[in-house]
Amino acid sequence: MHSTFIKSVIDCEQIMVKTVFVLNGPNLNLLGKREPGIYGSAALEDIEASCKSEAERLGLSIEFRQSNHEGELVSWIQEAGSLNAYVLINPAAYSHTSVAIHDAIRAAKVTVVEVHLSNIHAREAFRHHSYVSAVATGVICGFGTEGYLLGLRALAAIAKQEENNGQA
Repeated sequence: MHSTFIKSVIDCEQIMVKTVFVLNGPNLNLLGKREPGIYGSAALEDIEASCKSEAERLGLSIEFRQSNHEGELVSWIQEAGSLNAYVLINPAAYSHTSVAIHDAIRAAKVTVVEVHLSNIHAREAFRHHSYVSAVATGVICGFGTEGYLLGLRALAAIAKQEENNGQA
């Protein structure tokens, strides 16, 4: 009886909680103040709290980060790759300009969901192209802060599928 209990404790300890790096690009630290008609009234801290709550509900762990610096985002993508973590990224303006972020995602071989608060395809023409979309597993845009939660749900579904296929 004790050996069965010990075995099940060991099995439980071997269950890995999948980590998601929630990465936020330039100017997203100004959410709630900057162009609320486009980006909404929620502050980045509000989005972080919602993401933490949803991640817990989904059995995920998150690392929530924001930077105005492209190189820092690249380093975090590489870190996620080295940890076999997923990435939920709002690259913000870097979507349209950053070959470096594109290349980092490709090199790290991470599962990525790109998210945007606004519908980038319904805005200025220069925002219609995203270098990140080309290497992302999926893209969510135009749903406001709910897009982050949709992205976490998508990544949880991918984690479940990988677990069922023995890839986790």
